Amino acid sequence: MKWFKLHASDKKAFFDGMHDGVPIGLGYLAVSFSLGITARNAGMNAFQSFLASLLCNASAGEYAGFTLIAAQATYIEMAVMTLIANARYLLMSCAMSQRMAPGTGIHHRLLMSFDITDELFAIAIARPGYLNPYYTYGAVATAAPCWALGTALGTVAGQLLPASLVSALGVALYGMFLAVIVPPARKDKVIAGLIAVCFIAAYAAAYLPAFAGISSGTRTIILTVVISAAAALIFPRKQLEDEAK
Repeated sequence: MKWFKLHASDKKAFFDGMHDGVPIGLGYLAVSFSLGITARNAGMNAFQSFLASLLCNASAGEYAGFTLIAAQATYIEMAVMTLIANARYLLMSCAMSQRMAPGTGIHHRLLMSFDITDELFAIAIARPGYLNPYYTYGAVATAAPCWALGTALGTVAGQLLPASLVSALGVALYGMFLAVIVPPARKDKVIAGLIAVCFIAAYAAAYLPAFAGISSGTRTIILTVVISAAAALIFPRKQLEDEAK
């Protein structure tokens, strides 16, 4: 029971996290609505999409998963694609682990690693000093339910609205991905070129005879691994000395 007796500093960190998680949660609510449309198109109901978003708070990973569900992909394809789509969170977890107090228990480390997103990582890593696990818990307590609720609402809306409107709302998710890839592409010509290569390769793979017998899920996995590995070898990123320290 000692674990549940919080110190004043832990309580303050928790409420600080809830406060900072409010704008993130509101953003999640809007973005995940479009994700719910995708879940509905994959044949999922509101409870299934709510549970999926509650257990996997990742837009790209969930979108890939819902797309593979719609394509009737195998469990292995879904597992591998989700791992690849969410691989960046492994790096974020490593970065956060370096900011935690040496005596932080394994239960805190596991709970914090359960829900690491770009936004939650950003506000946590920006905190001065060691990371207090309860700050992350507070932020997640606010943001994660909004993500799951928005997905469920999108699924319900997809079931009630006309098919033409559902199709139009589904385009909103592509707008979210454009918002992710356009800013870095404008700053870095290499990234812009790689994005173009990805589009061309994905289009070509759908029509080339060599890939005709491969499912869309497996094609996506192959292209993701091959292009990202080639980019890392051809255009390696040099770390600055201060970043290495």
